[in-house]
Amino acid sequence: MSIQVLVSAMHRTNHEILEEMNIQSDAIIINQCDQDKSEKLTYREKSVHFYHLNERGVGRSRNTALIKSSADICLFADEDMIYVDGYSEMVIEEFNNHPDADVIIFSLESLNKDKPLSTINKSGRVGRKEAMRYGCARIAFRRNSILRKNIWFSLLFGGGAKYSSGEDTIFLQDCLKKGLKIYSSTKKIAYVKQEESTWFRGYNEKLFYDKGILLSTVMPRIAGIYALGLSYKYSKNKSVKMPFKDIYSNMKKGIKSEIRG
Repeated sequence: MSIQVLVSAMHRTNHEILEEMNIQSDAIIINQCDQDKSEKLTYREKSVHFYHLNERGVGRSRNTALIKSSADICLFADEDMIYVDGYSEMVIEEFNNHPDADVIIFSLESLNKDKPLSTINKSGRVGRKEAMRYGCARIAFRRNSILRKNIWFSLLFGGGAKYSSGEDTIFLQDCLKKGLKIYSSTKKIAYVKQEESTWFRGYNEKLFYDKGILLSTVMPRIAGIYALGLSYKYSKNKSVKMPFKDIYSNMKKGIKSEIRG
C-alpha cells in the first residue's frame, strides 16, 4: 500500500519544507507563487514532486495535488505541520484495521496553546455532524474512492477564495453524501504550528456572514437551527467581541443570501 502526502504551500523557494515537516513518504508539494515550473527529487529515498504554480486558493491547490497524485493512500497537508516519526506505518495500519474505510480522520496536536485543536477521544464511524469539526489536514483517504465519486474542493470557499473558510467542511460532507465511509482515529500523526492564517482577519461581520453561506451550502434544511448553536458558542468565546444577536444576525444574512462566484 503506497502513501503520498499532498502539501499546500505558499512562496517556498527551497526544499527545506521537507525537513521542516519531517516528510518520510512520497510527497507532492503544490507551491503557489509567481512562476510556473516543476521539479522532481529524491528525499530520504522517497519520491518528491514540487509544482511551483502561479495560482491562488487552498481549494485549487488541493485539487491540483489530487490530480497529480498517484498513491493508494493520500494525506492532505498544510506547510505548518510536523509529522511524527512512523506516520506512514500508522496510516497503513489503520486502513488495514478498517478495510471498508474510504477516509480516516487522524488526531493532530496544536503547538500553539492559544489555538487548540479538536481532540479525537475514540475511534469509530464519523457522521455528518461530527465531520463539521474537522479540517482536511487531518485526513488520509483512498485515492480511488475520492476520484471514483468525483469529489473535489470548492473554489468559492477557503483561503484565497471569496468566502473565507469551509472548503474542508464541504469536502467531507460531499464524501458522506456520496456514500463514502469515514472513520476517526485517536492516533496522532502530526503537530501543527498554528502560528498564522492566510485568511483569518478576526471575528468580524464577514466571517460570520461567510459561515452562514457555508451552513446553507452543507445543511440547507437545518442551517438556521445550527446557526443558533454556533452563534451561542462563539458568543462565549473570550476572543469574540461581538454579542450573540449580532453573530446570529450576520449568519442569518449569509444563510438567506445567494452564493455568487
